[in-house]
Amino acid sequence: MAQWDVYENPSPRSRDELPYFVEVQSNLLARLPTRFVVPLAPRTAEQGLPKRMSPQFDIAGRKLLLVPQEAGPIEARNLRRPVATLRAQSHLIVDALDSVVSGV
Repeated sequence: MAQWDVYENPSPRSRDELPYFVEVQSNLLARLPTRFVVPLAPRTAEQGLPKRMSPQFDIAGRKLLLVPQEAGPIEARNLRRPVATLRAQSHLIVDALDSVVSGV
């Protein structure tokens, strides 16, 4: 597990709305049993959020939006194999999370 890795949502109940999670938790906290993740949702989930807050990523051929206002913890054991990494676009994720916290 590594920061910026993308995982399939382990919950069949919410997988259609939120198919993937990106791990944003620092690797310094790797010993914790949970990971702080941000969901990725289909473009149809766009709800008038500022563009800065909802960057778009291509995961497994799907265009998905980051949903930072829905970020939260998940048990690390529920995250299987990463399907992608967003390391190269991490600045967009940090910027989106900052806009949730600071409102700027």
